[in-house]
Amino acid sequence: MPAVKGLHQQSESNSKSPFIMGHSFQAIGILVGALNNVFAVPLVSRIHEGLVFSNRDQRTLLDKMVSLIESLGICEPFFFIADAYYATGKIIKKLLQKGNHLITLVRSNAVAYYPASRNSQNKRRGRPRIYGKKVKLKTLFNDPDTMQTASSPVYGEKRTQIRFRSVDLIWRPVGILVRFVAVIHPVRGRCILMCTDLGLPALEIIRLYGLRFKIELSFKQAIRVLGTYAYHFWMRTMKPIKRFSGDQYLHKKPEAYRQAVRRKIDAYHRYVQTGLIAQGLLQYLSAAFPQLVFSSFGSWFRTIRSDFSPSEHVAAIALRSTFPEFLSVCSKDSIFKKFLLERIDLDRTEGLRLVA
Repeated sequence: MPAVKGLHQQSESNSKSPFIMGHSFQAIGILVGALNNVFAVPLVSRIHEGLVFSNRDQRTLLDKMVSLIESLGICEPFFFIADAYYATGKIIKKLLQKGNHLITLVRSNAVAYYPASRNSQNKRRGRPRIYGKKVKLKTLFNDPDTMQTASSPVYGEKRTQIRFRSVDLIWRPVGILVRFVAVIHPVRGRCILMCTDLGLPALEIIRLYGLRFKIELSFKQAIRVLGTYAYHFWMRTMKPIKRFSGDQYLHKKPEAYRQAVRRKIDAYHRYVQTGLIAQGLLQYLSAAFPQLVFSSFGSWFRTIRSDFSPSEHVAAIALRSTFPEFLSVCSKDSIFKKFLLERIDLDRTEGLRLVA
């Protein structure tokens, strides 16, 4: 398959290999509150590594992520919540240009600066100083007894006390004041968060970043429930590549071969986007009709809670269990019913032979 390359992924799970051959996606989702839980509704997912069509293309993954954000055409201001890889001046500057903000994790070896003092007695020729005293961000954890204490605002955590310290410092990649929040969690350890919105309280920054794991859960549902990334579209004319090889350079390949690769990548993207749309519909059903989903579940469920929306897995089972009833009861003039009956292989589908 085109764009497959050797990838390294860090994980605490022994079931995941640290080195794999696969496609590298960048994805964007929007956090949506439903009853007392939150969904990460997937919007778009694209392959951003593995192929180089022109040696003059100097775009990085950060550039491609910026382009992906802009392609969505979101008019309302938003917070872009991402991991430490996206804590760069390039991302922040592009977000601030449109009135948006970044909430992210920063590395423990990062540094920042206090604003330079405006002492009129020490005036010098030239441009006024911007940067004052240099601060190693890991020193924010010094003397933890003086840090503020509060109940954890992280989703799903109760009766958990955290310590935190918030300070506004100048971050050199962008040259402006940003808010850093040092957090000590009794179980998860220490981390340093950064937010470009100086008006956002520290606890709200912690709460919002804690929701980032919802994108991981969304990926899990996409893979295990819907098979969004389970495509197997092989390219017969593809040139063989070595195991754990890097990017595939196509600028010297024939135009017909390059077009064939583009068509195959487009097929991957269409398949994945269809899966994301299906996942969004399942999330909509769970958020808008939770009781109907639970009543149509058709199986035993130990932890049904009326104050929480069902997961995509439960919604998918509910649709699957009511599917034969829909085909047998729905009007014969239903366009959707006609569309399905013309395409269903009844010999391979359980529970639908009676409908036929």
